Amino acid sequence: MVAIPRQRPRPEPAPAAPAVPAPPVAEPAAPLAAPAAAPSKEEVRRHNLGALLRHVHVHGATSRAELTHSLGLNRSTIGALAADLAAAGLVSEQSPGETTGEVRRAGRPSLIVRPLPARVYAYALAVDADRLRAARVGLGGVLLDARTTERPPGMALLDAVGPLAGLVRELTPGVPAGARCVGGGVAVAHAAAGVAAPDDAVEAALADALPGARPLATGATADLAALAEHVRGAATGCANIVYLHGDTAGAGGGIGGGIIAGGRRVTGHGGHGGEAGHMVVHPRGLPCACGSRGCWQTEIGAAALLRGTGAPSAGAVLEAAARGDEAAAAAVRRVADWLGFGVANLVNIVNPEAVVFGGTLLDVYAAAPDRVRAKLDAMALPVCREHVRLRPAVLGDDAPLLGAAELAFERLLADPLGEPVAGVA
Repeated sequence: MVAIPRQRPRPEPAPAAPAVPAPPVAEPAAPLAAPAAAPSKEEVRRHNLGALLRHVHVHGATSRAELTHSLGLNRSTIGALAADLAAAGLVSEQSPGETTGEVRRAGRPSLIVRPLPARVYAYALAVDADRLRAARVGLGGVLLDARTTERPPGMALLDAVGPLAGLVRELTPGVPAGARCVGGGVAVAHAAAGVAAPDDAVEAALADALPGARPLATGATADLAALAEHVRGAATGCANIVYLHGDTAGAGGGIGGGIIAGGRRVTGHGGHGGEAGHMVVHPRGLPCACGSRGCWQTEIGAAALLRGTGAPSAGAVLEAAARGDEAAAAAVRRVADWLGFGVANLVNIVNPEAVVFGGTLLDVYAAAPDRVRAKLDAMALPVCREHVRLRPAVLGDDAPLLGAAELAFERLLADPLGEPVAGVA
């Protein structure tokens, strides 16, 4: 793999028919809608608690002064909210010098509010094509501990429940006394036919096997990787992104996609949206594992890189191309052109601020960024292409786990002092 250091004319109106006065009709007066009730002080307080906790969860340790500016609340309100969250064991408050060793200056320092990842955590699970993973992720997006085991070829999702529960049990001894679990999230990889999420039976089985991880939320791997890159990765600060991931496992190496629009995941009915790899780009092209022909993944997946090179892996093709091997370089150029072709279509449809590449697509983009951009610029509408940034993913294999954890943290962030957390270690 290549390492990336750290972007109609309007119809004429028909002639109007002569107006014929209509007899007056008495209409009943429309009932007046009841005015919306103003939020109560408690509702406002809970909203503000969630906003403050979400800010430190996403941005890390933040001073009270910065929170006052960012959240638009006064200092006394920020102080009261932070004190409530600290009393609940969700954050800590310290003076700057307590952790940095700085010499205390004259005046009263602004306290630093920090999330407590060791005390508040979620379980994050990932069902990949060739492996199963489990992790403990602390508040603030800190990956505390992780375990991995192989997923044998052909293993059904239901059969993966037992091994996943075993991985979680291996994580349990490392949980500090008194730490609290807010639930769990599961990232499930695409099957060849584009299955994006487990069915109800699998979700129920996981919930039964992992009582300490309740409530349990599920999502497609690429969707959750997109969420993670949006919250704390390559697309931080972008409300509209497209995330594309190339996998080396599975039939020919699948292509997953995730879309964030207006800061929210776009998953479609039943969670099966974002299947960019099965966008047909070449109707007379190669057959796809899904049963169609000319799907995008047949032109940009790992198998497409291998075609005509004799190399054993996609990584080997990229390495050979970097050394000057012409067959490998031609394969990279061809795949990069098709990558830009599909990105242009997605940019026209979604109009994102950023397109993020992960997996093998990150390596293809890194090897030929100018070709990808040139195809995008040649095909996409100017209003959509001029602002879009193409960026390599930065979270790597951890992205689906961090995204799954974000699902688990969401209920806590929406109402920090609402329902009690799911369990206590």
